[in-house]
Formats: sequence, structure tokens, C-alpha cells
Amino acid sequence: MSTGELLRIEPQELQFPFELRKQISCSLQLSNKTNDYVAFKVKTTNPKKYCVRPNTGVVLPRSTSDVIVTMQAQKEAPSDMQCKDKFLLQSVVASPGTTTKDITAEMFNKESGHNVEECKLRVLYVAPPRPPSPVREGSEEGSSPRASVDNGSAAASEFKAASRAFSEQHEHQDNSSEARTLIARLTEEKISAIQQNNRLQQELDVLRRGANKSAGGIPFIYVLLVGLIGIILGYILKKT
Repeated sequence: MSTGELLRIEPQELQFPFELRKQISCSLQLSNKTNDYVAFKVKTTNPKKYCVRPNTGVVLPRSTSDVIVTMQAQKEAPSDMQCKDKFLLQSVVASPGTTTKDITAEMFNKESGHNVEECKLRVLYVAPPRPPSPVREGSEEGSSPRASVDNGSAAASEFKAASRAFSEQHEHQDNSSEARTLIARLTEEKISAIQQNNRLQQELDVLRRGANKSAGGIPFIYVLLVGLIGIILGYILKKT
């Protein structure tokens, strides 16, 4: 804090959290300690590097005014992170009712007999703020970030286990359903084949009895039926 007869300036050092290729701003608060209108003007040793808004103005009696200083994006960082830039804030008592438009350079000319108060401000580069931790602290009393992480991991493990069990159960049910369908179809085919075999056996018995009654019989038909029965039995054994 810098305290003069006219203005109180906070802070006395301009601190910039330095980052490459990024505009950085800091603020000054000017407090008028008097019952007069106080005009001010801000100068810097490196005007191309900084933007000051407002660089001139009027602080009303017993009031405050903020000044924003913006450092342009820098492509290189100084090797020792030291900055030699400086600012000069000049203040002078102004006539009642003075506005920013009424301020002239002559008001801050000491040689003209004006009582100009000056305050020098230096520039400091500081480390940028660290990003917030991704681990959320416990919101309840007695809880801790570690406990929150453990609880989250346990819940995730239980969810994975439940999902895996559900998938296996669902897959098992699907396999069981397919197996039951296949068994039912094979059983129907087996029953149908047995019934057909019984009919053929009956027809074969009828033909055999007819062949015994007749003298010569029909050996060719008998042989054909025997071959057909063999084919059917082979089909049944292959299915089962």
C-alpha cells in the first residue's frame, strides 16, 4: 500500500501471473483521502507492452476508483523472470466538478507550479495459479478425499460384477433355450422315424407272410424293403 497526501494506492506492486502467449491483467485501487477532486494520470516505461484503462481520470472526494492494467501476450519469458518495467502514478488537486474530459497535460506539469504527487510502482512476475485438484473433497463431516475415491472404486467394481453376472445369466438362458428347442426337434424327428419304421416293419411282415404262402415269392421286393429299413435306421442313429 502506498499512502500519499491525496491518494491511497493499493497495491504498490503490479503483480502479473506470467504465462506465455496470454494477456494478463491486474488492478489498482485509488482512494481519495481528501475532500477535493483529485485528478490522476498513469505513465509507464513500456507503453507498447501495457494497456491502462483509464490512464487518466478523476477520483471524487472520499471515493475510490479502479484502474485496470493489462499486459499484452508475451512470446518469450525473461530468463530470470525479473521485469524492469515501472509505472508512475501522478495525482493533483482539481477544481470541483472536474471530469476526465477536463484533464490536460499541463495539470501535471511541476514547472508550472502545480503540486503534483507521484508514486512509483514496480512490476513483478509471479507463478500462475495452479488448477484445482480433480479429486473432490468430502462434503460430509469426517469424510476424506481418499474415502470418496475408495467408495467410488468399490461402487464401480460392484457395478461391473453385476453387469458381468447379468450378461452370463442372460447368455446361459439363451443357450438353454436353444438347446431345449434343438432337443425337442430331434425328439419329434426320432418319434416320426420310429413310427415310420414300425409301419414299414408291419408291411414287411405282411409281404413275408404273403411270400411264404406263395411258392416263388417276390425276393426282389423283400431285398428292397430290407435296404430301405437299413437306410432309415442309419438316419435315426445319425440324428441321435
